[in-house]
Amino acid sequence: MTPSPVWHPFTQHGLGEPIPLVTRAEGALLHCADGATLIDAISSWWVITHGHCDPRIVSAIQAQAATLDQVIFAGYTHEPAEQVARGLIRLTDATLPSPDPLAHVFFSDSGSTAVEVALKMALGYWHNIGAARHRIVVMEHSYHGDTIGAMSVGARGVFNRAYAPLLFDVETVPFPAAGREQATLDALERLCTAPEKPAALIVEPLILGAGGMLVYAADMLRSMAEICAAHDVLLIADEVMTGWGRTGTLFACEQAGATPDILCTAKGLTGGSIPLAATLARGRVFEAHRSTDRAQMFFHSSSFTANPIACAAAAANIAIWEGEDVRERIAALGAHMAARLAGLAAHPALENPRALGAIAAIDMKGGEGAGYMSDLAPRLRAFFLERGILLRPLGNTPYVMPPYCTSRDQIDTVFDAIADAADCFGG
Repeated sequence: MTPSPVWHPFTQHGLGEPIPLVTRAEGALLHCADGATLIDAISSWWVITHGHCDPRIVSAIQAQAATLDQVIFAGYTHEPAEQVARGLIRLTDATLPSPDPLAHVFFSDSGSTAVEVALKMALGYWHNIGAARHRIVVMEHSYHGDTIGAMSVGARGVFNRAYAPLLFDVETVPFPAAGREQATLDALERLCTAPEKPAALIVEPLILGAGGMLVYAADMLRSMAEICAAHDVLLIADEVMTGWGRTGTLFACEQAGATPDILCTAKGLTGGSIPLAATLARGRVFEAHRSTDRAQMFFHSSSFTANPIACAAAAANIAIWEGEDVRERIAALGAHMAARLAGLAAHPALENPRALGAIAAIDMKGGEGAGYMSDLAPRLRAFFLERGILLRPLGNTPYVMPPYCTSRDQIDTVFDAIADAADCFGG
């Protein structure tokens, strides 16, 4: 068989690991060319929400593809984009109430670009009002994507070591681990009161994804938002992973009662069916870019900004959220996951269980190598694949983040496999 010319992301091709050919999907299942069926226990990299090939979203995509496939979005608009923008404003108004709400929506293509847009909005805001603010504050262990700006505001390490000469400097506050929360707040306060004030703080609200599924309390997010507001530092919430119900609420910021100045969303925006991202901003950020001076416009775009087909999928997803009790579905799923996670906590090879909404994670002892580079990761991936499960541990941290349609039996199969893996590999 001729070797595939495809270069896969986050894949070391030199290891010769199997790369299954997936031919179709439905609900929580992936079907492969070799006849295998896999439970998609990580929502195909955290994107699938209601389930694969949801018929309502598929129908919206089909109808739109036959009507308007693509049009330049610079100076033109179309109804699917208008519907999505209005829907996002309705949803954030309902869940993140504020006297100064998120009132403007800028479309892009992925989580990384949504973050790039947010950073440029923040810096453009200060530049356009005549303030010299250039520094960005980030949280320890954070991850915001793989483009240059997104890497710059993420943790330095194996993800971006080769590209260090391209990255800009940032200020970092410690992760607010239990018992060390005050250190985080003190560090943020110092940075926000320094002679050179920062432009913005960017955070993954409540849970750090690729950094190891590290969870922190909602009151910490609220306190950080209050410090930023007190010192007029913009707060950027990277809800790319945490949005669309993953943490149990539509957006994670809802649990903290905090409305960011800028919010990034992607992944579940279309139910995971097709790429689309959006960056929402408060009115003052938009107004700083609105002028009769063309040099003050927001200089960002891509060829497929607000693609009509992707927007049609997002509009269908928003209709599902507004027409069904998706939150109740997530609560039931999360409760069962939390119960199964609690059952793993007594295993001698497992430690540090944590759960939030429809996310559960636990650390496995043993193995060589630190963090993401633990040698347990490839062994665990192969083990789960043999058991008919798509799980992709973050180093020595197996985590479960399934579509919301996943059945109790499917969840039990996944957690039983994690327990068996601990028996085989934990040390």
